[in-house]
Amino acid sequence: MNDSPAKAGSTDSSAKAASNKAALNNVRAVLICDTQPVAVEGVRGLLGRCADLKFAGAVASLGAAFELARSMNPAAVVIDKAMGTPAIIDWLHHIGSAGVSAAPVVWGTAVNEAEALRLLQAGARGVLRRTSSAEALLTCLRAVTAGNTWLEDGIFGEVDKPSQPRRSQLTPRECEIVELVEKGLRNRDIARSLGIQTGTVKIHLKHIFEKTGVRGRYGLALNGLREKGALSPQPAM
Repeated sequence: MNDSPAKAGSTDSSAKAASNKAALNNVRAVLICDTQPVAVEGVRGLLGRCADLKFAGAVASLGAAFELARSMNPAAVVIDKAMGTPAIIDWLHHIGSAGVSAAPVVWGTAVNEAEALRLLQAGARGVLRRTSSAEALLTCLRAVTAGNTWLEDGIFGEVDKPSQPRRSQLTPRECEIVELVEKGLRNRDIARSLGIQTGTVKIHLKHIFEKTGVRGRYGLALNGLREKGALSPQPAM
């Protein structure tokens, strides 16, 4: 008779401990690679108020970020674009080939269309400006650590998304050009790859823009990423 309450209490304690352990295991660690101490402390404080994200540490170089990402296996790594876009792209390729699963997020004071597209194509899972709201950063981190890709609204300007994909109207050659644009190739590289003149590529692009309703090569590439599910739409704030 006296054993039953003790056993029930022991069971409740075990269940509570298991629940707490599961909750801790679901907290996703975020590593920061930034040279600005104020920015690092701001992110540390922001993550400290989150139940599902935690601050894993900060480093001031891409080399250190690579070593810690490989040893700590955080859920995400936030990288300052001031490290240099070419260097970050090399880092993204390096971390991808090393099999590191951390989701890279790049943030910068200024991010233009070409840089954002190159970063996404190199393996970045999130791109946003340092002037973004705290809620936007958290939304981005939650999206990328859940396996999605997140891009701040406005980086690609007013890119129209056709209500219905119209790629079926493209010729086989135009489809080839779209695929190469989505990979980040420039006109002369596309011409060399397909064995045609650069001027011919420009003519094809003009026809592609007219048929798809998408404006500009960056818009075309972004639309392609969305169609393939490589870029998740932002939830309403």
